[in-house]
Amino acid sequence: MQRQFRTVAAAFGALILLGASAGCGDGDTGSGGKLDMGIAVANISLNFAHEMVLGAESAADHAKDVDFKAVGPPNTDGPAEVQLFQNLTATAKDGIVLENLDPPIFTRPAAQAVDKGIPIVALDTSPTDGSKVGFYVGNDNYALGELMAKEALKRLGDDPKGEVAIGVPNPGTPVLDSRAKGIKDTFNKEAPNVRIVGPFQTYSDPGQNYSSWSAQVNAHPNALAFLGVGDADSYNLAKIKKQKNGKWLTAGFDVDPKTLEAVKDGSNFVAIDPQHFLKGYLSTAILIRSVRDNDGKLPDGWFLSPGGVVDSADIDEIIARQKSPEAAYDWYKPTIDKLLGDQDAQMHPLKDAR
Repeated sequence: MQRQFRTVAAAFGALILLGASAGCGDGDTGSGGKLDMGIAVANISLNFAHEMVLGAESAADHAKDVDFKAVGPPNTDGPAEVQLFQNLTATAKDGIVLENLDPPIFTRPAAQAVDKGIPIVALDTSPTDGSKVGFYVGNDNYALGELMAKEALKRLGDDPKGEVAIGVPNPGTPVLDSRAKGIKDTFNKEAPNVRIVGPFQTYSDPGQNYSSWSAQVNAHPNALAFLGVGDADSYNLAKIKKQKNGKWLTAGFDVDPKTLEAVKDGSNFVAIDPQHFLKGYLSTAILIRSVRDNDGKLPDGWFLSPGGVVDSADIDEIIARQKSPEAAYDWYKPTIDKLLGDQDAQMHPLKDAR
C-alpha cells in the first residue's frame, strides 16, 4: 500500500531514439483511433529524463493504439534536442510532449509545430511567451527547494551558524533556478546566521559535476551542508562525502539508483523527488485524452504535479517502486487516478509556474 507521501502542491549523430510502443495495458486513458505521438527530452542518459520517458510510455501503453517515440540527446545539448524535436514533428503528428532545459531556443520550433496543428504539452519546464504552447505539467520547484532547506534545518539544530553551498547544474533554467531560490530564501528566513554561498554551476554531465563539487568542497571545508538541485548533484555529493569522510550534510534531487543508495546508507540525509515518472504519465495521458475526446484542444494553464521527500523512513519502499515501470505505475496509480479524476483542482495560471 502506498505510504502517505509528503508532498508539495519538482551532435545529431548522437541521437538516441527509443522504440515505438503499441498499447498493451488496461485502457486507463481512454480509447480511440490509432495515434502517432512522442516525447522529446533534454538528456536521455540522466535519470530525470529517463523517468519522464518511462511514465509517458506507460500512459501510451495504457491508452492503447498509440505509436509512441521518445527522442533526446545523450548529453545536455539544446540545439541537438531542437533538431530531434523538429524531426519528431514529421512523424508524431497527433501530439508531442516537450521537456527541455533551454526554453528560449524552443520558442520558434514549438510555435511552428503548433502552427502545423500538432498539440504540444510542455513538461517540467514552462513554455516561453511566443511558443504558442499554453499547457504545462510541472512541479512547484520553488516549494521543492523550500522542502529541501527545511529538511536540512531539521538536522542542523537550533540557530545554526556557518556556510551552506548551493549548486545548480544549468543556471538560467527556470526549474533549477526556482529550486535554488527556494533553498536560499528559506535559509535566509529561518536561519539568519547561515551564509549561503552560490549557487555555483555544477553541470549536468556527471564527470563535470563531480569536478565542480570537488572544487567547492575544497573551497568550503567547514561548510554545514552542500545542497544540489540536479540529478548528478545527489550521487556525486555522496561520493565526495564518503571519500573525504565528511561531516557536512549532503543532498540533491531525483531518484537515480546511486542517489537512492546514498540515502539508504545515510550518506545523503534526503533526496527530493520531483516524481518524474508521474509527470511523464500525466502529461501524456492528458494529451491523449485531449486528442481523442476534445479534438486536440488542451487545457490552458499549469497542471501542478506533486513531489516529495525520500528519506530513511521510506527508502525501501521507493527502491521497490523504482524496480520497473510496472512497479512505478502500481505505486503511482492512486495518485494518477486522483489527479486525472479532478484536473481542474490541479490547474493554475501559467504565469504562476515556478
